[in-house]
Amino acid sequence: MDSRTGFPVVGMVGGGQLARMTHQAAVALGQSLHVLAVSADEPAPLVSPNVTLGHHTDLDALRGFAQGCDVLTFDHEHVPTEHLRALIADGVTVRPGPDALVHAQDKLVMRHKLAELGLPIPAFAEVTSVEDVVKFGTPCVLKAARGGYDGRGVWMLDSDADAAALVPDLLAAGTPLLVEERVVLRRELAALVARSPFGQGACWPLVETVQVDGICVEVLAPAPDLSEADAIAAQDLALRVATELDVVGVLAVELFETDGGIVVNELAMRPHNSGHWTIEGARTSQFEQHLRAVLDYPLGDTDPLAPAVVMVNVLGAPQAPAMGADERLHHLFARYRDAHVHYYGKQERPGRKIGHVTMLGEAMADVRTRANLAAHWLSHGEWLDGYEIH
Repeated sequence: MDSRTGFPVVGMVGGGQLARMTHQAAVALGQSLHVLAVSADEPAPLVSPNVTLGHHTDLDALRGFAQGCDVLTFDHEHVPTEHLRALIADGVTVRPGPDALVHAQDKLVMRHKLAELGLPIPAFAEVTSVEDVVKFGTPCVLKAARGGYDGRGVWMLDSDADAAALVPDLLAAGTPLLVEERVVLRRELAALVARSPFGQGACWPLVETVQVDGICVEVLAPAPDLSEADAIAAQDLALRVATELDVVGVLAVELFETDGGIVVNELAMRPHNSGHWTIEGARTSQFEQHLRAVLDYPLGDTDPLAPAVVMVNVLGAPQAPAMGADERLHHLFARYRDAHVHYYGKQERPGRKIGHVTMLGEAMADVRTRANLAAHWLSHGEWLDGYEIH
């Protein structure tokens, strides 16, 4: 407990943009968010006064950081579960706990559990040799069971020869692997929910996520042209996963929409890129909700604040624009006074998520156009529709 404020102290392991935006939500609630970061120039340490430098794989660093924290939570899923069990044995409250978090850390563990629950998932198999891929059949998708994100750790195999060229080296490097069927999908969706230790659940509207080269570039809320019945079914599925796995905090369930229905792709047990739109677009943001959940406060209202909300990631351009970021922001606001911009404090480099833009409005097509124009302007310093800044 923070003796100055009388509020609990939340410790967040990881100093990325998720911790940075969680810190912003904590300020409004009077909370003290303490951050464990690897370096002082990560996004969260640039704005938070309560930072401990240390690595999430160092048990001693975790133990030292946890002292004085009322609850420990995460900016990412990469803390070893054996370390979390040691912290719990020390009396630290960890949310979500290791028994839940392992399903977001290990895709094989996740697949086996979801199959046990009878939930819709792609066909899959563990890979310990090239023969496992050949037996499964190509074309298929090869995945690293641990550590992959934003398209990393995913390989499309079109033939047995592709498997023979790739699998031995990955296994020799110690990469645990699985293979999955290559799902024919209409689009990707995401169901974002939150659950408290008390068991209260809340869900935001289902969203469509647009991926390019494995990276989410755009989120449409709510997902266009989705029936109410399908949206409710997907939300119910996500709430069931949260309950069955005993998740505490925010859970993102990434989904494929196929001709045969919804299929579960992956899980994330933390605030998620698909939920950034909630900062301005919902009554309670995913970051405030995550804090409420891990502190066992009653969860907030998740209703959207406009009929259409679009979040577009700002990705570093192939070449840095001649115009500086501050001037680009100035000109963006001159054109779109209703644009909501979040910069993460990162250096610009090609393809890197350096921020996002959110727009709200009445018609999805119009909001989507404006949000994409704004994000491209911030990253490239050019208006795709030929708009003149002077």
